[in-house]
Amino acid sequence: MRGARATMNAVEHSTPSDQSLLQTARRTIEIEAAALESLRAGLDESFARACRLCLRCSGRIVVTGMGKSGHIAHKVAATLASTGSPAFFLHPGEANHGDLGMLTRGDLLLALSNSGETVEVLTLLPQVKRLGVPLLALTGDPLSTLARAADVHLNVAVPQEACPHNLTPTASTTAALVMGDALAVALLEARGFSAEDFARSHPGGSLGRRLLTRVEDIMRRGEALPRVRPDTPLSAALLEMTRTGLGLTAVVDEQQRVIGVFSDGDLRRALDRRIDLHQTPMRELMTPGGRRIGAHELAAAAAALMEAHRITALVVTDAEEHLIGALNVHDLMRAGVV
Repeated sequence: MRGARATMNAVEHSTPSDQSLLQTARRTIEIEAAALESLRAGLDESFARACRLCLRCSGRIVVTGMGKSGHIAHKVAATLASTGSPAFFLHPGEANHGDLGMLTRGDLLLALSNSGETVEVLTLLPQVKRLGVPLLALTGDPLSTLARAADVHLNVAVPQEACPHNLTPTASTTAALVMGDALAVALLEARGFSAEDFARSHPGGSLGRRLLTRVEDIMRRGEALPRVRPDTPLSAALLEMTRTGLGLTAVVDEQQRVIGVFSDGDLRRALDRRIDLHQTPMRELMTPGGRRIGAHELAAAAAALMEAHRITALVVTDAEEHLIGALNVHDLMRAGVV
């Protein structure tokens, strides 16, 4: 009987109700939100000193931490590096077995330790001091060994962990992560780091493609360009549109300057008028001028122009309005711009 009761109790504990699980999640979020509010309220001039220390760094910001703090340090280093502050993660255990050579004069050491007493991190301090490398510390104890050894200390103490036993690093790691983000963003703004700068360090991502790809990189050229003259009849213009599959054709003068465009929309309007396909010339059916874009413009600008005017293709012209290219929404999609 006792065995059966124990089994039943185990089953009850292993299958909590949905409401119980939701309550735990809400409590965790509330505790971590309170930790972040405490962090915000406690910000002082030490943060500004930390930023100035980083801005004066002529080398790299070397970020270190052990255990859970090490995982946070990894992310902080990656965020710094991608936002204009050269940085990398240094494992303190490996640093004590040779990797400390990665730290050089001109660098800055950013050390994370909630207790401020992590042995592997403290072991680095004598060599750090010998190199004359500035030390910025993030700890939860301003009186800890690491905090007292630092040139600048940022206090990331939290009222409590989200763990019900107040043991597992939860709110404390969130606070350290957010402080790292705050530092990275403050440095980003101080350096004037732009969206284009961000894209250059993320060329393979969607943002990089949107901010680095130019119209000239993806536009159609040469024989792939649809073009007709103003006196070209509609029937011939349709053949030209079909040949290139762009969804429009440019109407050009003798000097190949674009004087208008004829699109699928213009065709629908022409058919509503019951015009003669073989006799009506382009000059009577085209949209004078038409939407166009420059080759050096961002492809994302072409996408925005198409969306704003509800069109699917654009001609590309030079400064003298000569036809030099064309593209449609499918070209943008293939390039990963939209």
